Amino acid sequence: MASSSPNPVVAPSHIHALLDRLHEESSTQEAALGNYLSGTVSFDDQMRDKFIALDQDKCQFVYQLLRATNGKNVVEIGTSFGVSTIYLALAVGSNLEASGGEGKVIATEKEPSKAEKARAYWKEAGDELVTRHIDLRVGDLIETLKNDLPTVDLVLLDIWAPVALPALKLLEPKLRTGAVILVDNTIESATRYADLLAHLRAPENGYTNITLPYTKGLEMCVKV
Repeated sequence: MASSSPNPVVAPSHIHALLDRLHEESSTQEAALGNYLSGTVSFDDQMRDKFIALDQDKCQFVYQLLRATNGKNVVEIGTSFGVSTIYLALAVGSNLEASGGEGKVIATEKEPSKAEKARAYWKEAGDELVTRHIDLRVGDLIETLKNDLPTVDLVLLDIWAPVALPALKLLEPKLRTGAVILVDNTIESATRYADLLAHLRAPENGYTNITLPYTKGLEMCVKV
């Protein structure tokens, strides 16, 4: 029996090395996060230089899911330093290469400093395999997602909870039947995501739902 789980991500060795490095840095920051939080500094200010990256096993799952569903148009709500975006871009690029058509990862980030860092990591991964598949929209997502949206195959939602439901409602007219919505931290942050989860789980809104047993939870919802 193999000693570790297989990695589904098809990419050159320098991208795997980059991803391993970024996940390690993110994990180190997350472990120390309790030391950063204080009542004297706003949450946004404290998080401005933090990765807050999706866990590596979750990123690999999202990549595999996109490959399985041949997803080509993805919206990422909460790009941060762009770690999970690399996985999304690699999957979308592979799907486009395999079956043609058009597609893009539409990535959203409020903080210009984080967007700049994300672009640097994407450039390190490579323009051909990663950067060219990403449309980064910097600013208030309620404004940046108002226009120029394709029919959406998958939404990855990993953002400060009060913005989550308004962001989803903005995207709902563009969700195709069978579109997948993934929401991180839905076990640990169930109370903070209460409005979003109630919306997704209400039968009249047309989703099927399952909470996947990853660390802190990962909600997988399908628009039916």
